Amino acid sequence: QVHLVESGGGVVQAGGSLRLSCAASGSLYSGYAVGWFRQAPGKERDFVASLKWNGGSSYYADSVKGRFTISKDSAKKTVDLQMNSLKAEDTAVYYCAAGRLITSEIRNGRGYTTWGQGTQVTVSS
Repeated sequence: QVHLVESGGGVVQAGGSLRLSCAASGSLYSGYAVGWFRQAPGKERDFVASLKWNGGSSYYADSVKGRFTISKDSAKKTVDLQMNSLKAEDTAVYYCAAGRLITSEIRNGRGYTTWGQGTQVTVSS
């Protein structure tokens, strides 16, 4: 059983940076992906970025490509999301998620079986 805890949210001015971290407990086996999703008030939850735990592939939403970077520390079992050049529209609750997924399922939130509690990111303009 995997358990996820996010940290690092906060308030930042537009153009600034934040780094989110997701700490995983339990085993992440081959085939697992760990990713970040976000949900703004009144909107659906959207895919942000994800990576395959045992591979080198990472995936990004078009809206964050070039500004956000997802990375992992296998020894610490953490997955970080470095967010640069933040915009007001990046304001949302950010969730870490994990699941045993194939590539075609990476961007679809339904395939992730474990979710963190979420961390608020607020970008002021």
